Amino acid sequence: MNLPHEPEEHARLGPKAAEDERPILGRSRGLSLRAMVPNAITAAALCSGLTGIRFAIAENWGAAVLAVLLAGVLDGIDGRIARALNAQSRFGAELDSLADSLSFGTAPAIIVYLWSLQSEPRLGWFAALAFAICCALRLARFNAQIDTQDQPHKSLGFLTGVPAPLGAGLAFAPFYLWMATGLDELREPIFVGIWLVAIAGLMISNMATPSWTSLRPRRGIRLEVLAFVGLLFAALLLEPWWTLSAICAGYLSLLPYSLIKYTRIRRRG
Repeated sequence: MNLPHEPEEHARLGPKAAEDERPILGRSRGLSLRAMVPNAITAAALCSGLTGIRFAIAENWGAAVLAVLLAGVLDGIDGRIARALNAQSRFGAELDSLADSLSFGTAPAIIVYLWSLQSEPRLGWFAALAFAICCALRLARFNAQIDTQDQPHKSLGFLTGVPAPLGAGLAFAPFYLWMATGLDELREPIFVGIWLVAIAGLMISNMATPSWTSLRPRRGIRLEVLAFVGLLFAALLLEPWWTLSAICAGYLSLLPYSLIKYTRIRRRG
C-alpha cells in the first residue's frame, strides 16, 4: 500500500504502521474510545507473549510457544484495525513497540533458554541475551527510520532484515521439530544456541527480505493461492508442529529469492 508522504510535522502513529507501509502522519490527539480498540489488542498481545513465560516456567512448552505465536497474530491485526478505524495515535505507536520487544524478544529468549539453553547456562544465556537485544535493536531501528524518506528496501517493496514477529517464530523452529519428531538431539543447547544467534543476526541484518507488497501472485493463480491458504490452515489444525516447521523452511527459502529479486529491481531502476 502506497500512502501519502509525511508532512513536515512528524508523528508516529500506531499501533505502528506495518513495516511495508508508510504511516499516515498528523497531529497528536488524546485517546478516544475508538482509539482504545487497537490499543486493547496490542495489550492483549503483550499479555499473551508474557503469559508464554509463565507456561515455560511450568514446563508447559507447547502452550508457551503457542502463546507467543498468538501474540504474533494479534500484532498483525492491531495496526490494520487502527488504520481501518482511523484510530492511530502516538501512544499506540509507543505501546506497540514496547509490546513487540517483550513478546518477540524477551519472551522467546526466556522460553528457549528454559526449554534447552539452561543446560549450558553461560553460553545459553549469552545466546538468549543476543536474541533479546537484537530484537530490541531492530525495533529501535524501525522507529528511528519511520520518518526517513530514503529507505531503499521499503521504496521497492521489501523489508530490511527479518521482522520481529517472524524472528520469534523462526527462533522456535528447533522446538517445532522436537515436538513433531521427539528427537532429543533437536534440544541440544549448542545447536539451539547457534540457531538462536543466527536468527538474531537476521533480524538486525541489512538484507532485503520479503514483504506482503513484494509477494504478489499472478492473476491466473489467485484461486490456487486461496486454496493453498485454506489447506495450510487445515494443516495447522491437524499437524501444527510439522506445519510450523514447513512454514519456517518456506520463509527461509524465500530469503535468497528476495535478495536476487531486489538486486534485479535495483539494477533495472
